[in-house]
Amino acid sequence: MAWEDRTPFEAIEVQFNLGEKEVIALMRKEMQSSSFKMWRKRVAGRKTKHKNLRTGSEMRFSSPKKY
Repeated sequence: MAWEDRTPFEAIEVQFNLGEKEVIALMRKEMQSSSFKMWRKRVAGRKTKHKNLRTGSEMRFSSPKKY
């Protein structure tokens, strides 16, 4: 879910009880260094990774659970 650009960190937190910082730490631990750097560069500051910054048209990839 974290790899997908349009899945917000809030959806990950609802389903797995991991906050944004914990997701980043997990990705850093489990991914190759180059892959992690590529992912961080891609998601850094992306509107779609944060629910409060999203527009209505981007909500199609959110978790079915309420958050």
